Amino acid sequence: MIDLHGFGGLLAEGTWMTIRVTLIAAAAGVSLGIGVALMKLSASRLLRFLGEVYTTGLRGVPVLLVILLFYFGAIAAVNSVARTLGYTEFIDVSAFAAGCIALSLAFGAYAAEVFRGAFQAVPKGQIEAARAIGLSRLKTFVKITLPQVWRLALPGLGNIFLVIMKETALISVVGLDELMRKTQFAVDYTKKPFTFYLVAAFIYLGLTIVAMGVTALLESRANRGFAIDRRQA
Repeated sequence: MIDLHGFGGLLAEGTWMTIRVTLIAAAAGVSLGIGVALMKLSASRLLRFLGEVYTTGLRGVPVLLVILLFYFGAIAAVNSVARTLGYTEFIDVSAFAAGCIALSLAFGAYAAEVFRGAFQAVPKGQIEAARAIGLSRLKTFVKITLPQVWRLALPGLGNIFLVIMKETALISVVGLDELMRKTQFAVDYTKKPFTFYLVAAFIYLGLTIVAMGVTALLESRANRGFAIDRRQA
C-alpha cells in the first residue's frame, strides 16, 4: 500500500479539476469543430479561408503556447479596458476559464478536421433522397447527416479527447490546481517525487482506461444500425 502522507484528498481534488477541464474543453471543442468543419466545406470563399486560418494556426502552435498567449493576453486586454474606464487596480483572469478556453480552441481545431472528413464521407445520394421526399435542410442535417457524421467521427474524437485530457497538465503553468500541480505540492512537501509521480501516472492511466471504455460504448451504440445492415447485406 502506497503511503500518500495525507495528500490523497489533495490528489483527488486535482483529479476532479482535470476531469472538469477536460469535459468542458471536449463539449465546447466538439461544437466548435462542427462549426469550423462546416465553414471549411462552405461555398463561401471567405468562410473557407477563415476556417483554414483557424485550424492551421491552432494546430501549428503548441498547446502550452496557446494557454500562455490566451492567459496573459486576456489579462493585458482586460486591464487595458479597465484603465480606459478609469479603474486603476490590477484585474487577474481566472486560470480555470483561460485554460478551458485555450483547450477548447485546441480541441476544436483538431476536431474540425475529423468532422470535415466525416461530412465528406456521408453519401451525397442520401442527402439528395432526403431532400427529394420533402425534408428541409435542417431536418436533413439533424436526421440524416449528423448521426452518420457522429458515427464516423467518434474514433478520431476519442483520440483527441485522450490527448487533451493529458494536456490539462500544462495549465498548471498559469496556476490552475489540476492533478499535476497538486502532485507537485505533495512532492515539494514530502520530498518523495517517485511515489507521487507514480501515483499521478496511475491516475492518468485510470482516466484513460475509463475514457476509452466510454468511447467504445459510444461507438458500439452509434454503429448498431450500421452493423445490422452490414450483416444483412
